[in-house]
Amino acid sequence: MATVSFDKATRVYPGSTKPAVDQLELDVADGEFLVLVGPSGCGKSTSLRMLAGLEDVNGGAIRIGERDVTHLPPKDRDIAMVFQNYALYPHMTVADNMGFALKIAGVNKADIRKKVEEAGKILDLTEYLDRKPKALSGGQRQRVAMGRAIVREPQVFLMDEPLSNLDAKLRVSTRTQIASLQRRLGITTVYVTHDQVEAMTMGDRVAVLKDGLLQQVDSPRNMYDRPKNLFVAGFIGSPAMNLVEVPITDGGVKFGNSVVPVSREALAAASEKGDKTVTVGVRPEHFDVVEEGGTAGALSKDAPAGLAVTVNVVEELGADGYVYGTAELDKEQKEIVVRVNGRAVPDKGSTLHVVPRAGETHVFSTSTGERLTD
Repeated sequence: MATVSFDKATRVYPGSTKPAVDQLELDVADGEFLVLVGPSGCGKSTSLRMLAGLEDVNGGAIRIGERDVTHLPPKDRDIAMVFQNYALYPHMTVADNMGFALKIAGVNKADIRKKVEEAGKILDLTEYLDRKPKALSGGQRQRVAMGRAIVREPQVFLMDEPLSNLDAKLRVSTRTQIASLQRRLGITTVYVTHDQVEAMTMGDRVAVLKDGLLQQVDSPRNMYDRPKNLFVAGFIGSPAMNLVEVPITDGGVKFGNSVVPVSREALAAASEKGDKTVTVGVRPEHFDVVEEGGTAGALSKDAPAGLAVTVNVVEELGADGYVYGTAELDKEQKEIVVRVNGRAVPDKGSTLHVVPRAGETHVFSTSTGERLTD
């Protein structure tokens, strides 16, 4: 097995002045499952292709284990790649597809068959080994592509959005299979996806990229609980975190008709930057709904505490419901998402008064976007 290191790795495409990947510094531990995630064009696939040797590295270095592989051809890097499209040979059987790379490498037929059968057993493909790819479902074909990578016993697995061609239900079951398979094999894996739910459920750690720059790398739990900046806060989580610019006031921030306590350190850091406002982040599940007539903690006793949210759409998911509504903040309409009890959802067109739960707010600098709270 092996570690992977990006040491200020940079890629600038010909004809462009802006790097697609800009001085990426990232270390992947031996046996770790690391997920690169971000919106389209953020540089995640380019980073993976640089590691694979499919893209030139214009600056910095890439190492696999102790070896500098920056300028080595793909065949000498001891990696195996699984792509979005399965890239199976239609005229070959499943077994021949899985063993093809070993055949080209000159491995004898008995050893190839043994490795293919072992991989087939791991992937639950034993009964399909003599079939052609056209006789398989999308999920089975993706498992064949995985099998082709496994039989090579590489130091590193590289996966470029391998589930994006599958339907939603199959994607969920296949991502579980891939994650458990990686843990069984213990092979260092770098996995690219644009789906942050996929990233959060599969990775030991998640690396978020934007415009070629690494924003944060952390465990899924820490990424969710302590996003480093506004971009990560808005990107990680489904539904997304509510991000609201609010004025600073005595003892905290003014949130609708309430004052929400904020740490002195955060307020001091904001004032150092000259900010008169901060951006408060609240996850949909971290709002408390104030009952009709509740004025405790309100700035004005003539109006209920918190923020008045007009209900536009309600998503009923059984156990939970999500209210998508609008609230007026500084004379502007702001979209707000609130999680509610699935058995007591509000009516469309009604008004909810919500207050962020104590200790569950995230505070960011309005000017720089950086996190201000611990």
